[in-house]
Amino acid sequence: MTSRRLLLVEDNPDDVELMLRAFRLNQMYPQVHVVHDGAAALEWLFATGSGADATAPVPSVVLLDLKLPKIDGLGVLRRIRSESRTAMIPVVILTSSNEHVDLVDSYRLGASSFVRKPVEFGELVEVVRRIGDYWLGINELPTTTELVGI
Repeated sequence: MTSRRLLLVEDNPDDVELMLRAFRLNQMYPQVHVVHDGAAALEWLFATGSGADATAPVPSVVLLDLKLPKIDGLGVLRRIRSESRTAMIPVVILTSSNEHVDLVDSYRLGASSFVRKPVEFGELVEVVRRIGDYWLGINELPTTTELVGI
């Protein structure tokens, strides 16, 4: 799974470390780029920040928290789906929210999947394994050129 790129959008440093640890424990080694707020996610995805590379391939999947500083996860999702460069990227909402409206709004805005973060680390390891197996292993993606509509 080393050829797959993953964007992890998570503001909690402890959750970031737990996710990265869970990938390692599952012997999954995607190229993970971590950003800590919605604005940084959009800068990275659209290559608009300093040092950005507009020719870099888009990620194979985005793991997106909903409760983020600057721009919330639903705002990020809305923007991802509105631009041809990112419209077809799988976006997995990975959140601790138990609000039914968040689930409905996520799918309404085009989320590929909605997963609640488990509280227990062992359960998180299993969730990460399943996410990785499917989105980074089994799932087939168009080529980067097809993804970005070039």
